Amino acid sequence: MGQHESGGGSASDSTISTLARESSATSVSRRRSTLRDVARLAGVSLKTASNVINGTGRMTQSTRNKVEAVIKQTGYRVNISARNLNRDRTGVLMLAVPSLTPPYLAELANRTIDAARERGYSVYVTTYAEGSAKGAKDILHSYNSTVADGMILSMSEVVNITADDLEVDFPLVVVGARSTWGKADHVTPNDVQAGAAATGYLFDRGSCSLAVVGAREDLDENKLLQATEGNAELRLRGIIEECLRRRKRLDPRLVGNTGKDWTIGAGARAAQRILDSGIGLDGVVALNDQLAIGVLSVLSANGVNAPGQVQVIGFDNIEESAYLQIPLTSMDSRLDWTAPTAVDRILGRIRGDIVNPELLMTDSFVVPRGSTRA
Repeated sequence: MGQHESGGGSASDSTISTLARESSATSVSRRRSTLRDVARLAGVSLKTASNVINGTGRMTQSTRNKVEAVIKQTGYRVNISARNLNRDRTGVLMLAVPSLTPPYLAELANRTIDAARERGYSVYVTTYAEGSAKGAKDILHSYNSTVADGMILSMSEVVNITADDLEVDFPLVVVGARSTWGKADHVTPNDVQAGAAATGYLFDRGSCSLAVVGAREDLDENKLLQATEGNAELRLRGIIEECLRRRKRLDPRLVGNTGKDWTIGAGARAAQRILDSGIGLDGVVALNDQLAIGVLSVLSANGVNAPGQVQVIGFDNIEESAYLQIPLTSMDSRLDWTAPTAVDRILGRIRGDIVNPELLMTDSFVVPRGSTRA
């Protein structure tokens, strides 16, 4: 009888101990649990608890199960910041853009954040003063390695950056159509190919006399055929090259100069000037989708049917393009490639796997919609 009571007492002690641990785990879960809490509640050393979390070290399966059960009970989460500090890293990337107002740059930021998150990193997005060289230079010169492990820089077309400015001592990847002189990794769609593809698409669907909206300055074919950077310049170079291949003439009077302004309003004003000139046209290549939206608006206001009389194609394939009264045909932005490629490149730099700068380029393609003929 005594033995029976003694055995029962042992089971009771075990139950009390389990209940005590569960009560303690519940108490811990009400606040943010720590690795030390996990180790204490599981009855193991701090090192063993750390090994379970990191999938390292040797231990029995029962020990591993016990620690994992406590982690689940307490809702313990790894402190990424602390872990990265121990590795001399912040776990953060900096994305520097001239503005978040243009749809293209807003989407670049969102896709970069998503790509980094999938790889265990966060992104700190900052903007710089687009109208002066000082803005971008300040971003590069004031970089702080305690804030981010590396920088992805979207370089504005209107910023005067030199090769010396890209001589930095931190991981740097540049995205967009500006040259990096081999000083930094450069990730970009092929704007020359995209310009040629857009032009050929309109020619293949019956257009013969093309207008272009979005030039930065008056047309200088010889100069543009030597262009090595700039969205406007490279896309125009592709347009001119395709016209030459097709033995078509690009009439300078049909090239709308919008300067640095690539807004809907700028596209509308340039399109109205072209229509007022009275020179015949049957196709428009607008150098971004916002310009193209302005073109479509002016064509409609002037009673010009698109795409029956004038076909229109844009660039960047922004979300709004698919939902216009006349859905806009556009060259894809390739941000689905640019953002993850830039993130992978900067992480390779941070790890030290990548040393030599490279130019990484991809072709674009047409996204056909109602503003061009089938």
